[in-house]
Amino acid sequence: MSAAEDMVEEDSLAEAEPLLRVEGLKMHFPVTDGLFLKHTVGLVKAVDGVSFTIAPGETLGLVGESGCGKTTVGRCILRLEQPTAGKVIFSGVDIAGMKTSEMSDLRQDVQVIFQDPFSSLNPRMKIGSIISEAMRVHGIIKDATERRERVSELLRICGLNPRFADRYPHEMSGGQRQRVGIARALSVNPKFIVCDEAVSALDVSIQAQIINLLEDLQKQFNFSYLFIAHDLSVVRHLCHRVAVMYLGKIVELADCDELFDNPKHPYTRALLSAVPVPDPEIEAARSHQILEGEVPSPINPPSGCVFHPRCPQAIETCKRDIPELQEFTPGHMLACPVVPRE
Repeated sequence: MSAAEDMVEEDSLAEAEPLLRVEGLKMHFPVTDGLFLKHTVGLVKAVDGVSFTIAPGETLGLVGESGCGKTTVGRCILRLEQPTAGKVIFSGVDIAGMKTSEMSDLRQDVQVIFQDPFSSLNPRMKIGSIISEAMRVHGIIKDATERRERVSELLRICGLNPRFADRYPHEMSGGQRQRVGIARALSVNPKFIVCDEAVSALDVSIQAQIINLLEDLQKQFNFSYLFIAHDLSVVRHLCHRVAVMYLGKIVELADCDELFDNPKHPYTRALLSAVPVPDPEIEAARSHQILEGEVPSPINPPSGCVFHPRCPQAIETCKRDIPELQEFTPGHMLACPVVPRE
């Protein structure tokens, strides 16, 4: 895709009405004490006031250290967890407050590709049954013969031989199993897919194949992704925008190229400086920002800015005031009051 086409695509995504809008999302897990008469002694603030939007056909990357709350955000959107507070508005409907009995349509429109392609597939079911089950449950294709034909079509779309429908998951490689997971997600014609570390369990060469497949499928079917990942090189290749999380909060959000080329938040700069460069001479000449200390506990997060105990630029007000995610430059959101404006 040319640079001009990229700019046209980004402009159209920016103008589109959001498919998903997350507003002030919180997910606090209670910490209990006592064997029989349990009482709450604290809260794990896994997600603490997250807001973002995703347009139709857009991919938003969600990155950050392990334990920062990325997967919990995805689980709240999928309603695998009931959010403590906030809104998750999908196609104009707040799904955060929906009852379980009302979730059937959402399950069809919002799908997930899990991190581990082996544990997410039922080992007792053949691949054809795994893919066709959702079609049968949602009544998309009621005829069994037509379902088998659709399974064959989905396997071809995902780069697998239709004969794999008669295999069990343990008879396939990790990359093949992840393609089955993708085919299963596609089986109900979703509008939005959460990719929870969808390539991190695969070999690097297989990762590239799966990333290219996800990209091709998005162009073909125009659905949106929330792409949760650790690998920043994967995020840069696939995502239109990137949100950086730290200890349950989004600290920076911008267009992909803008974030990688012009990071503003000290935490974002530290993350990017840790990404190795293939050229040894360039790598040797680079400056690396090493963060001191450990990530604080989400049970007892720091006051003010949660990053201030490790931030080399922190000032006294950072210990008291919680920074809001605000527009720093057009399209570039930042939660840091000490970064000077250009």
